[in-house]
Amino acid sequence: MNILFSINAKFIDLTKTCIRSIIRFDKNIDFYILHHDLNQKHMDDLRCTFLECTFYFIEVKEEEFKEFPISSRYPLEIYYRLFASDLLPKTLDRILYLDVDIVVIQSLRELYNMDFESNLYIASSHVNECMTHLNAKRLGLKEDVPYINTGVLLMNLELLRKQLNKQDILNYVNAYKKNLVLFDQDVLTALYGDKTKLVDYRKYNLSERMMNFYNLRNPRSKIDLDWVKKNSVIIHYCGRMKPWNGKYIGCLDCFYRELKE
Repeated sequence: MNILFSINAKFIDLTKTCIRSIIRFDKNIDFYILHHDLNQKHMDDLRCTFLECTFYFIEVKEEEFKEFPISSRYPLEIYYRLFASDLLPKTLDRILYLDVDIVVIQSLRELYNMDFESNLYIASSHVNECMTHLNAKRLGLKEDVPYINTGVLLMNLELLRKQLNKQDILNYVNAYKKNLVLFDQDVLTALYGDKTKLVDYRKYNLSERMMNFYNLRNPRSKIDLDWVKKNSVIIHYCGRMKPWNGKYIGCLDCFYRELKE
């Protein structure tokens, strides 16, 4: 199994937590890490902490992405995953990208081995039909396409090498720069949302916010912590509320705290 992270040095500890959660259920994993500022000490630290795993560190030159907009919340590394098919070894045919603010609570094998059905990505959406329509208008799309959460992305690298075009992405960013909010998610949705196979966010990309939204919309079939433990695979602490910051409200932080204990 190939797992991809795109990080800078500030996220080493979170990366460790994410890896620790994964290897409880799956072995023989190759971790590929896209970065621009990790030093030898960082790399040795990861390798020594997880002797049973194999790590490949791929340094990305910052100047290659100097034309892309960034912010304090969305650093340059968010774009690396969009170009993973160019940055990773050509021998890989698929890889699962994960944000490091994720905890895995069951095996990833079922997701990893899913049939792409000729799509470029397999991912989840975190927005409803109304927001999908509004996002389509904001992003200049002729028709509604699923708005993709890029925190969990299974990538069809073989097909991406044939279809992904860096100039198309840069052209779109320059044309819609003022409209972009969640930069990489906006770009991926606009250009490749119609080539993405959707999977259930409750299973593969569950956040506290999405759990609450689901329960509000489905009062007769609410999901609770017991349901999550039996059915969910990936818990995503996306947004500003993080359990490691001490201001978490909800129940899903128990999975993070279990790991830390």
